[in-house]
Amino acid sequence: MTEDLEMFQDTVRRFIERELAPNEARWAAQGYIDREVWRRAGQAGLLCASIPEEYGGGGGNFAHEAVITREMARAIFTSLGNNVHSGIVAHYLLNYGTEAQKKKWLPQMASGEMVAAIAMSEPGAGSDLKSVRTRAVREKTANGDCYRINGAKTFITNGYHADLVCLVAKTDPEAGSRGVSLIMIETRDLEGFRRGRILEKIGQKGQDTAELFFDDVLVPCENLLGEQEGQGFYQLMQQLPQERMIIALGATASMQRAIELTTEYVRERKVFGQALADLQNTRFRLAECKTEATIAATFVDDCMMRLMAGTLDAATAAMAKWWCTQKNCEIIDECLQLHGGYGYMLEYPIARMYANARVGKIYGGSNEIMKELVARTL
Repeated sequence: MTEDLEMFQDTVRRFIERELAPNEARWAAQGYIDREVWRRAGQAGLLCASIPEEYGGGGGNFAHEAVITREMARAIFTSLGNNVHSGIVAHYLLNYGTEAQKKKWLPQMASGEMVAAIAMSEPGAGSDLKSVRTRAVREKTANGDCYRINGAKTFITNGYHADLVCLVAKTDPEAGSRGVSLIMIETRDLEGFRRGRILEKIGQKGQDTAELFFDDVLVPCENLLGEQEGQGFYQLMQQLPQERMIIALGATASMQRAIELTTEYVRERKVFGQALADLQNTRFRLAECKTEATIAATFVDDCMMRLMAGTLDAATAAMAKWWCTQKNCEIIDECLQLHGGYGYMLEYPIARMYANARVGKIYGGSNEIMKELVARTL
């Protein structure tokens, strides 16, 4: 953390406390965040903070995204899908987009005028991205060269509001991983595109997660991300370590917050005439949680430094993702247990954290896939 990052952290924390946290329960009930919040987040500088100013971004680096991720986790706030919007899609555009694509879409993403999503998972293909069935076929039309797209995507964060979708599709189904491409799709008034239902989840209920359908959708071939077709799998593999670090960062902040909340609770809770915190079992359990949370934070800090230096390898990012999300679930479970029956009540933050944390072991590549990536380096 630098002085600049600490100032930015204060800005982010105030925005969350003022604009986001008070509405979390309402957004959880309706299943999505109000659209206007994206524009307010853009005005506050929370969107595309690590994108250069020439493209409308904040001019920061990935450490600024890390600050936002940690503050969201600290506030137990999950409804704004900024990690996907700013930490993932914006960086696909920045790293692989043409100059025209960057100038067209990044400023609108930074302002909140456009909400972005990445469409990887399908009903029959999750972590195995080589098996996607969504097809993009090049053809000539009256409006020029276009891709005709057919397929379906599911579990899409920001799917309900998304104006811009980074679509993973097969441009050559016979080429395996070399036949995967990324295509940017503007959804407004797009014929053949439709959104399915907002999916009802165990946790993170205010973060809209939707199905997307593409029925003979035509988009210009100039919306291809990259210089040529077939680069999508390489692009995904290059960017996924950063996505996994976002998940690991959120997990470390979450476990630290769970320990703080539980420490406060056990000091106040009385059992057998004394504070719950006075029992040796309570102190030992929290000591174990604190130790593991400290190990996680230290490891993730090291990974962050390597990521920003351009030296973080995929296997180490996979280690951080699987281990931190696993420990987050374990620590929150221990903390919930120390809350007793109240830990099972949703009015207590620890119960919501328990539900929110579970998906961390699934998205961004399941933890089983993460272990396979690590095992391949042995």
